[in-house]
Amino acid sequence: MEKLKPKLFSVMKTYTKQQFVKDVISGIIVAIIALPLSIALAIASGVSPDKGIYTAIVAGFIVSFLGGSRVQIAGPTAAFATIVAGIATTKGMNALIVATIMAGVIMILMGLLRLGGLIKYIPYTITTGFTAGIAITILVGQIKDFLGLSYAEGTPNIETIDKVKNVFHYILDTNPWALLVGGVSLLILIVWPYINKLIPASLIAVLVGSAMVAIFDLDVYTIGTQFKDLKGGLPTVKFPVFSFTLVRDMLPDAFTIAILASIESLLSCVVADSMVNSKHRSNMELIAQGAGNIASVCLGGIPATGAIARTAANIKNGGRTPIAGMVHSIVLVLVMLFLMPYAKLIPMPTIAAILFVVAYNMSGWRKCVKIVKSAPKSDIIVFVVTFVLTVIFDLVVAIEVGILLAAVLFMKRMSDVTEVEGWKYADDENDPDALSLKVVPKHTVVYELSGPLFFAVADKIMTISLKETDKCLVLRMRSVNAIDITAMNTLEELYRECKKKGIVIVMSHVNEQPMNVMKKAGFCELIGEENFCPHIDVALARAQEICEKEV
Repeated sequence: MEKLKPKLFSVMKTYTKQQFVKDVISGIIVAIIALPLSIALAIASGVSPDKGIYTAIVAGFIVSFLGGSRVQIAGPTAAFATIVAGIATTKGMNALIVATIMAGVIMILMGLLRLGGLIKYIPYTITTGFTAGIAITILVGQIKDFLGLSYAEGTPNIETIDKVKNVFHYILDTNPWALLVGGVSLLILIVWPYINKLIPASLIAVLVGSAMVAIFDLDVYTIGTQFKDLKGGLPTVKFPVFSFTLVRDMLPDAFTIAILASIESLLSCVVADSMVNSKHRSNMELIAQGAGNIASVCLGGIPATGAIARTAANIKNGGRTPIAGMVHSIVLVLVMLFLMPYAKLIPMPTIAAILFVVAYNMSGWRKCVKIVKSAPKSDIIVFVVTFVLTVIFDLVVAIEVGILLAAVLFMKRMSDVTEVEGWKYADDENDPDALSLKVVPKHTVVYELSGPLFFAVADKIMTISLKETDKCLVLRMRSVNAIDITAMNTLEELYRECKKKGIVIVMSHVNEQPMNVMKKAGFCELIGEENFCPHIDVALARAQEICEKEV
């Protein structure tokens, strides 16, 4: 069983000075990368920029300290932007804090109950669909700032559809200076990585964009003009006001935050494992993510999760232990204490350009095209529905409907491969189990059951056709690996029908899980232990005995 022990405590046993130097350097570089991203993602989430940095500081430190990965870097991510914006704008910050604390508790319980492995049951089509949907909503939400548009007071601008309508309505009011700054910033973000990979492109874009606005005194909104009460310094503890009604109303959002944070974090861990040849502890990572999210919102932040891009940057720059993530948080603390006034100079079009690139990178459009081209129709339906619902409604609806639809379509697919068929004789001398080599006693009918027997296919059991002259029914179950209580109840109904007609049921090759269910349900006692046979030959011999006695 996986240990509930933070990776930090394990790696410190063999820690060296050389690795400490590498971790410190990597932590500083990751902090430089995280600074503009944290500000941008906070704005995309509908909150002030400082909340993004607080999230990177608090959640980043706790997840590194307690986490199950050697190199995970946590903080605000684009995946949370739309759901945070929706809650914060419509229900208020208190509701967001309550939902995140509840989500944190859920993740901690998942870790303690060793449920980290359950995340793999979220279909790939759902994660790809809502990730692409989030990317679209982020991109659409930043067009306003990229073009420097100003809306009339009271204009609804929360839903993605409203944002699209507003852009078309106010497009003629585009601020050319904002478009210029945004265009230059976007060009830097695209071109700079080809020039220099050591210095983050987002940092260069922020410096150039800020310089353009300050030197030429351009009429462009900046963080300072949008958030006039923005302050630096350390966060203060803020506990939310709880009520039963609020907890009940925020429960769906809490589960969505918990599921999303778990998926994103563990996916980041898997990617990191392949890069450093390590193995993360998924349950410990969930506990750390839960604790990090609770602390984050209580100290001025927003929901956090493992950030794949920042984690990859940590690895590429030599970080190999959680110390790097802790250093990244400490560097951001120094920024909040001494450099925050300069953050007010960052133009909003530059932030929008950064988020355009974030949206593009997270969209995974190549994956989306591959799904549409090569996946089965049912998977395409799940992907498209999840994507559309994420864009048009919100992530809560998209995940709920996506999982439900995936489950229904999966059951449909399983029911299609489950068969209850009478034997059809065919010549096959090379197969010792071939039906042509089996001698079926008179007054005996044999049915082959294959595939999982569950509620969606239970009715197929009752399609078994019996004659008045039949004395024994042999059910061959070598291809049945699972059975649920609904199918078990149908088998009991079949037994009662057979009993009325004086027909004895003989079971052949019942696998472990179905056998356990039958024993627990009392079905074994009902038809008799002697009528459970390990092989079809034994079952046919037993049927011969039964038929001879009846005669």
